[in-house]
Formats: sequence, structure tokens, C-alpha cells
Amino acid sequence: MLASRAAARMSEVLPWFSAMSASHRAGIQLVVQAGISSFVEWCRRPEHARQLSEDVFRVAPRELVRAVTFRRLVDLVRVAVEAIEAEVPNLASPEDELRLLADVLRYSRDIAFAGAVVYARAAEERGAWDARLEALVVDHVVRGEVDRALPSRAAAVGWRNPPAVTVIAGGAEGNAPEAVVDEVHRLARMAQLEVLAGVHHNRLVMVVGGQFATGSDGIGRPDGVTTPAGDAAAAGGPSGVGAQGGAAPDRLLAGEVHTALDAARVLLPACGPGPVVVGPVVADLTGAPRAARMALAATDVVAAWPAAPRPVQARALLPELALAGDADARRALIEEVYLPLRNAGTPLLETAGAYLDFGSSLEATARALYLHTNTVRYRLRKAAEVCGLDPADHRERFILHVALVLGRLDGVLSTGKT
Repeated sequence: MLASRAAARMSEVLPWFSAMSASHRAGIQLVVQAGISSFVEWCRRPEHARQLSEDVFRVAPRELVRAVTFRRLVDLVRVAVEAIEAEVPNLASPEDELRLLADVLRYSRDIAFAGAVVYARAAEERGAWDARLEALVVDHVVRGEVDRALPSRAAAVGWRNPPAVTVIAGGAEGNAPEAVVDEVHRLARMAQLEVLAGVHHNRLVMVVGGQFATGSDGIGRPDGVTTPAGDAAAAGGPSGVGAQGGAAPDRLLAGEVHTALDAARVLLPACGPGPVVVGPVVADLTGAPRAARMALAATDVVAAWPAAPRPVQARALLPELALAGDADARRALIEEVYLPLRNAGTPLLETAGAYLDFGSSLEATARALYLHTNTVRYRLRKAAEVCGLDPADHRERFILHVALVLGRLDGVLSTGKT
């Protein structure tokens, strides 16, 4: 009788209760009835109060926890207690009413704590499952395994398919993996970034999504957009890879995260000591394995550039990757630097090569080519506009030199094969 009256009261005062399915309403009434029966036993054996109050929720179907939020559980307990309190005069003599009311209030407190424990345990289980699923998605990205299930698995842990995606790799030494991943998520939420993170050995891998521009994955800028050497200062440093300054992480609000490097600066506090490398920007999660492959490969060779900024773009390390035998980096340097210079005409390629061969000396280059130094300056400036690298800057000069060497070797090898 008490359970039926409590359920009727719930239908009257809780608008969402009537909208629930019949099975869920029946489950709630079953819990209420178990609670009332447990209250009777509680009054008989108050020393077993905690055990009895926890037993109430064991009769509930497992899916009821997902159907009823914790806030609604509090409302249900409150309404059920009010319904029982209204019946106290019919259940006890006048001299026992106050004692019974006090028992109802004490029991309702125990029930509320027991409900909190149930929901906390369910939240922990969901969190552990989400963490395992997130680690699985990141592992697939690192391994380069892309299938139809990858986007759906990512969506299951809250990934909302942002318009641009990159992969950032950094160190994870010194902290527990769970703490590192939690810090990554906290920082990402503050900047309104999508993120999937995982720790592989001592390396933190973050798949990051946001509104930052995709660019053209060129060599000349930190955001991946090729630019003439004259724009290098505006791009954030020589070859665009300098960018060591920039906005501090705590000042990069959601509206100020425009590039992948901005996202890396936001997440930098979660990374351990050592380099932090940003992969190329891709359109969606299915392209993330390519970004991860380049970011992780660049992490392996960044030690060859001691002055590399933190964070640094993977494409800024193309010469180191090429020297380490990376075929994709070798091809990128040839196609994006050597071939544009060669196609622009022999004078530009010859002048740039002589300038590098003669120790970056304008006078020596001019003498070797029987040119005026102003002509050499003009040609070098045109070469910089063509390939986006300024021979006057030491880092860009190094990239240009490696690209020209690779281009010459490629031509020799191609001729030999022919």
C-alpha cells in the first residue's frame, strides 16, 4: 500500500516520471517497495543499517541507473519519504509518531547515501570503460589501423568530429598515465578542444581536434602554410619553426586557438620533459594515422636539432627525417623545394646551389658565377619566393641545402636507372 501511494505521489509531482517507460516505472516501484520492507528490518536491526540500505538498490534492473539521473534519484527519495511521512499517523499510536518520524528521516539519510554509492560506482565503471576505449582508439591511430569502427568508437567517448585534426606527441615521464590523460582532458576542456589521449611507454600521444586551419602542409610556417621568406618574421620565426614565443598556454582561450601549434601550447603543461612535436593537420580522424606517423617519426629525430623550439612542427624536421632515411620526407623536400627551383629556371637553382657551396658568401658566389653581387642578391630573393626558404637564415639554409643535395642525388640515380 505504501509503495503504491508513493508511486502515485511521484506521478503527481514529478512530470518526468509519467513519461518514463512502464518497465522503468515498475523498476522504481520495485525499489520503493524493497525500501519500505528494508525499513521494517532496519527498525528491528538498526545495527545493520548500512547493509540493509544498500540491499534496496540490488533489486533494481541495471539499466535503471542509466535511465534515472542522480538528481532524479534524489527527487524520488524525497517524494517517497514524504508519502511515508503522510501515513505515519495511520501506522503508529500518537505517543510513537515522533519516534517513527525520526526513524523515517534517519533511514532516508542512509538510503540517500546508499544511492550515492551506487551512482558513484556506476560512474567509475563508465569512466574505466571510457578510458579503455579511448586508449584503444589512440592505439589504432598510432598503429595506422583505420576501419569503419574507428569513428564510432571515438564518438562513444565523446569525440564530436571537429573540422580539423592533428596529432601531438610529447613525453609522459614522472606521472601516472591516468593522471597525465586527466590533465590533458582538463586543459582541452578549458580551450574547447576535442582530444583523445593515451600513454605509450614513456610517450604521450594526443589526437587533437579544433577549428584551426588545415593549411597546405608546407615547410615555411608553423601552421603548415608555405610562405615566402619575406613573411618569415610574420610567420613566427625563421622557417616558421621558431615560434618559441607566442601566447602563453594560460592566455590561449578557445577563441585564440587558431593553429595546431596553439593547441600544442595549450596542452604543453600536461607533457613531461623533452620535445613536443606537432604532426600535420588533417581533415578528420581517418587521416590521424598519417599525422601520428609523422609526429612520432619526428620525435625520434628531433634530438638532431638541439635548438628546436618546444613545441615544434614535424614538418620543420623534414631534413632530419630525410637524413634518417624517411622516404616521405625525402620526397617532400624534393617536390616542395628542389623541383620548384629547377622548374623556375637554371639561374635560380644554380645561384642558390653556388651560394650554399661557397659558404653563404655573396662575393665568392658572384666571382664563381661571374655575376655582380646585386644580381646574386636578386636571384636569391627570387629563389626564396619560389621555395619559401630564405638562404640568408641559418635554419632555412640548412633545409635548402639538404633539399638540393637530395634533388641532385635523385636526378643522378634516375639517370643511372634509365
